[in-house]
Amino acid sequence: MATYKLQINGRSYETDVDADTPLLWVLRDHLGLVGTKYGCGMAQCGACTVHLNGEAVRSCVLPVSSVGNAAVTTIEGLSANGDHPVQRAWAEADVPQCGYCQAGQIMTAAAFLKRNPKPTDEEITAAMSGNLCRCGTYHRIREAVKLAAK
Repeated sequence: MATYKLQINGRSYETDVDADTPLLWVLRDHLGLVGTKYGCGMAQCGACTVHLNGEAVRSCVLPVSSVGNAAVTTIEGLSANGDHPVQRAWAEADVPQCGYCQAGQIMTAAAFLKRNPKPTDEEITAAMSGNLCRCGTYHRIREAVKLAAK
């Protein structure tokens, strides 16, 4: 085991874990940040998406040892009051049904819109295609991303 000093949501954390422990489990099991969800464990569904220096990454396959000094942002750190433009658009478009995938969807959308603030429908579909929604709310997800871009 080793001690890792992590910068998460603007705060410093220390944790003693094995080097190959996925960031997802460090966040959830060691630090109590449970907004990031486990979906598939293979980086295929997007439920575990967080930001690493502003880029969307799958935390279920990212070893904590590879995080280094990078800034990690989870859904809890996206905004202080749940008022990030993507979060507001999600509520306005009434996206969630079961809600399980929503943290990952929102984190993917926020990183995407930061890179591409005026996307086309096709660009939104492509950017969000790696995130699976068991409830099939893809139309509302696309609408929320469009709303957040305005």
